[in-house]
Amino acid sequence: MTTTVHRIYLGLMVVTVAFALVVLTLNGSEYYRTGIDERVYHDGHAALKPSGIVGHGIGIFGSLFMVVGVTSYMARKRYRFMSRMGLLKHWLEFHIFLCTLGPVLILFHTAFKFGGLVAVSFWSMVAVFLSGIAGRFIYLQIPRSIEGRELSLNEVRATKGDLAEEIRASYNFDDESYALIVETVKQNKGSASRGSSGGLLTHYLEDRRSVMSVKALLKKKNMPASATRGIIALVRKDIMLSRKIERLDGMKNLFGYWHVAHLPFALVMLIIMVIHIGVTLLFGYRWIF
Repeated sequence: MTTTVHRIYLGLMVVTVAFALVVLTLNGSEYYRTGIDERVYHDGHAALKPSGIVGHGIGIFGSLFMVVGVTSYMARKRYRFMSRMGLLKHWLEFHIFLCTLGPVLILFHTAFKFGGLVAVSFWSMVAVFLSGIAGRFIYLQIPRSIEGRELSLNEVRATKGDLAEEIRASYNFDDESYALIVETVKQNKGSASRGSSGGLLTHYLEDRRSVMSVKALLKKKNMPASATRGIIALVRKDIMLSRKIERLDGMKNLFGYWHVAHLPFALVMLIIMVIHIGVTLLFGYRWIF
């Protein structure tokens, strides 16, 4: 998958989720704002209630999307024969897409009325969704190969070139400017190692100051805009890899702890969802079939 195709792939998934959210909101906003006791008199009640033609349908599709999203990604990770069926990171993106669209549909399926055993499944779904966002952030902090495999510390270091040599190989710069750029980035790394407990916000501000300092230097040197963009891109890449190297072990441990919290909520959600579907069928509720 080329970069352009990948961007279209991601864009379509984002647009699909946004479109579903907007359509469902516009279609039923008046009904969902109506009090629970008064909804039975609303014109849209027959269609939008959880057992209605619309409410029941989006519940079925929402559940299906979540089951497919979870099982397909787990199968891609577990079974070796699927290793050639696309990159793991693309499967993860598809998993995130289905497990975002699914909860959106389930939310409207409930008609914003939560209670009983199903409420446990719903709030477990919310916990899974929110923890998934946190897990995605942690996942992005761990350097990976193009296939999605976690890189070891030595592998990450091997991918990180020498900043000065990269700039020297691509741009005609005087030695003093080389030294100033490299020194600026080194000072940033030094402050990070001394004050790593400052947190992500502190690191972000330090990195931003470093980039702004390099930009100011390039402006004084009257560097062309294209060269400035190229050098800044190299500086940002160098800082990003340095940060990832610093917190690699911590993020890997945190990702392990995240799995311990994420998986139980997912299992509770799926088990109660299956029970809910079984009870629904037992009591004779049908959709269009």
